Amino acid sequence: MADDPTPRRPRSWSDIPADIAGLVLRLLPAHADRARFAAVCPQWRATARQRPLPPPPPLPLLALPDGTFYSPPYDEPFRFPGFGFAGYKATCGSRLVFPRDDGCFLVNPFTGATVTLLLCPASASVHQMQLLKHLHISKLILCLPSLVAAIVGDGHISQILVCKPGGLSWSVRAYDMVRNFQDMAFYQGKLYAIANDDEDLLVVNISQDQSTGDPQVSKIGQAIKGEPFHSVWHEFGTMDILANKKLYLVESHGSLLMIRRKIWCWSKQASDTDPEASRPIVAGPNEFEVFKADFEQSRWVKMTTLGDEQVLFLGRRCSRAMSVSQYGMSGDQIFFLDDEEENLKQYYYSTEITSFCVCDMRDGQVDSPLPKASWKRCDEMRPVAWLFPQD
Repeated sequence: MADDPTPRRPRSWSDIPADIAGLVLRLLPAHADRARFAAVCPQWRATARQRPLPPPPPLPLLALPDGTFYSPPYDEPFRFPGFGFAGYKATCGSRLVFPRDDGCFLVNPFTGATVTLLLCPASASVHQMQLLKHLHISKLILCLPSLVAAIVGDGHISQILVCKPGGLSWSVRAYDMVRNFQDMAFYQGKLYAIANDDEDLLVVNISQDQSTGDPQVSKIGQAIKGEPFHSVWHEFGTMDILANKKLYLVESHGSLLMIRRKIWCWSKQASDTDPEASRPIVAGPNEFEVFKADFEQSRWVKMTTLGDEQVLFLGRRCSRAMSVSQYGMSGDQIFFLDDEEENLKQYYYSTEITSFCVCDMRDGQVDSPLPKASWKRCDEMRPVAWLFPQD
């Protein structure tokens, strides 16, 4: 009797060859889908862990301080099992940062791993100690296995601290001028920071304490002289218009980028009958400008495109550039959050519901994906942040 030429269908999902299952895994952009993939059967779980060609990084999660998460493109929130993960103050790649009386600790919700960081600067001045008492961490980076950097301040002024995981104290330069540091990035083995006032790119030189072996800030120098953007009030009818500014540092395609985000705000003009009346400032449209660091010429070079495959995920706590072409997504876009510092409220919003928004670099248009991944905007819901799996 001749063999039946009809191909046999797998009796179960586990019968699908591992190489084909691996191809399926590479096409899943959302962390939620990859978690479901690994939960199908032990064979697929092994494929997710032991694959010859690792899939591209999944899209980031949206983390809300009440312990809920969103996995774009899905609009249903979820929670990680076990520890509630509510009350974080910052994100650091794939980790959530939680405060404690003597420092902070980092938790990876994907693995449960925890790292403790103590905040006991031994070399701080009296003024710096008063500043550090607030323990407001606006940015934290795990630069190397032996180096952690943080921006700590009160919203108006801040300082850069460094330490090593498991160390007994942070290092802070006692006589450095405190500034309004907006962001920092670890790029090609060096730590860079940018301040809001002058847009200078600063390089933070790290040395090693000879007695303890701990890292310490030895010098903060200038790498690029900025040409700061100065915003002024404009009158428009009965309204005053002002552009607030946020700066971000992101590595993309081997280059260090500075993103200048302008938030156009409006306020009613003062009344002749009641000039002292409260005039709340309300946030309006966003505009973006992108600059690349030219270290040879010590200048910022303006860019008109990110590239057809590249997308930026911007957040005050954590930002990253990603290639999204393999997921069928359009590139040359900026995904950003309304995540202003809760201790530095420069403006208000006209609506209570918020979400992440998308700016298309090709035409400058900003779109909101509402009603997907939306949440109520209120004090206890800040700061919403990006969380990057498999960091």
